[in-house]
Amino acid sequence: MDVNADFRRPASLHTQDMPWVPSPMPGVERRMLDRMGGEVARATSIVRYAPGSAFSAHTHTGGEEYLVLEGVFQDEHGDFPAGTYVRNPPTSSHTPRADDGATILVKLWQFDMKDRQQLSVDTTIADPVAIAPGVSEIPLYADNRERVRIEVWDAHTKVNVSQHKGFEALVLEGSFSFEDQTYKAHSWLRLPPDYAFEGTAGELGARLWIKSDHLGEPQLAPEDRDLST
Repeated sequence: MDVNADFRRPASLHTQDMPWVPSPMPGVERRMLDRMGGEVARATSIVRYAPGSAFSAHTHTGGEEYLVLEGVFQDEHGDFPAGTYVRNPPTSSHTPRADDGATILVKLWQFDMKDRQQLSVDTTIADPVAIAPGVSEIPLYADNRERVRIEVWDAHTKVNVSQHKGFEALVLEGSFSFEDQTYKAHSWLRLPPDYAFEGTAGELGARLWIKSDHLGEPQLAPEDRDLST
C-alpha cells in the first residue's frame, strides 16, 4: 500500500476531517499520513486506541517513534501521558495499550538500523527556548540524519525554512497558513528537500511537532531495507 509515497512532492492532510480506518487489532484505528508497504510498512500515522484496547507484543525491527497527542499511552515500561515523545529503536519490543484511551502520532521503520538509543521526553514540563523572533523550541532528538523538536510560534509570526533535507510538521495547537491553506490542530504537512516553507502563525499562535532533514536519503519500504546497516 502506498499513501503519499512520492517523497519528491509536497504532501498535506487535514486529518481532523479524515475517517478512522480499523487496524488488525480491535479498538485500534488509524489515519494514514504516509505509507510504503503492507501491514509491515514504513509509515506515519495518527493512531487512536479505544479505552481498554491493546496491541499484541511485538518487536520494532525498524524502530518506532511516537508523540502522545491525547490520553495516556502505556506499555510494560510505563505510562506516557499526552505530550510525551518516545523513541523505541530497532530491536526494541513492547506490548502497548491504553487503559483509558489514547491518540498518538507514530512513525515506523524510519530509523538508522544501528540506532539503539531509547528516549522519552515529557514536553509538558520543558520550557521552550527562543531561537528566533517569535519562535521558540523544545529539542527532542538530533543526529546526523534528522532533527526533531516542538516549536512554538507567537501569533502572526512569519516563519521561513529553506535549505533543508525535508520538513514535516503536525499542528498540536493553534494554526498556521501556508500556500493558501490553513493548518489547524492535527493538520499535517511534509515538504521534500529544499522546498521552501514560508508560513504565518494564526491569531492564537501555533505549537507544532516538527521533524526536518530526514528525507535526504531515499525512503524505502521495509522489504527494500538493508537490515545490516
